[in-house]
Amino acid sequence: MTDRGKMDGDGLRKHPVLGVETMGTARVVRLGGELDLYNAAQVRSALDDACAAAPERIVVDLGEVDFIDSTALGVLIETRTKLGNRDGFLLAAPGLETRRALQISGLDKLFTVHDTVPEALVAKV
Repeated sequence: MTDRGKMDGDGLRKHPVLGVETMGTARVVRLGGELDLYNAAQVRSALDDACAAAPERIVVDLGEVDFIDSTALGVLIETRTKLGNRDGFLLAAPGLETRRALQISGLDKLFTVHDTVPEALVAKV
C-alpha cells in the first residue's frame, strides 16, 4: 500500500501526513484527508520533525486536505511560533473548504498562503 493509502489506527481514515520531503533549503510537509482532534498529534509530530531540521522554510501542502478543524489549525499556529523566522512557515494549495476555514478563523491574515507549492518554494521569506 502506498503512503496515500495508509490508514490511521482505527482502520477507517487515511494517515494525515502523506509525505515529507526536502526541496533545496525547504521542507515540504504534505497533509491530506481530515485534520482534526483525532490525528492532530500525528500532524504535530511531522511538523516538529520538519522544524528540527532547521530549514529556511517549511511549506505545508494542504492540497489534499478535505477538512480542517480548530485543533489542527492550532497545530499550525504552534509550529509557526517555534520557527526563528516565522515568515518561513508557508501554507500552500488549500482547497475551498480549507481556505474557508482559514478565512473564517482570520488565520489567512496570520499565515502566508500560496496557491501552489512551487509558488511557496520561491516566495521571499
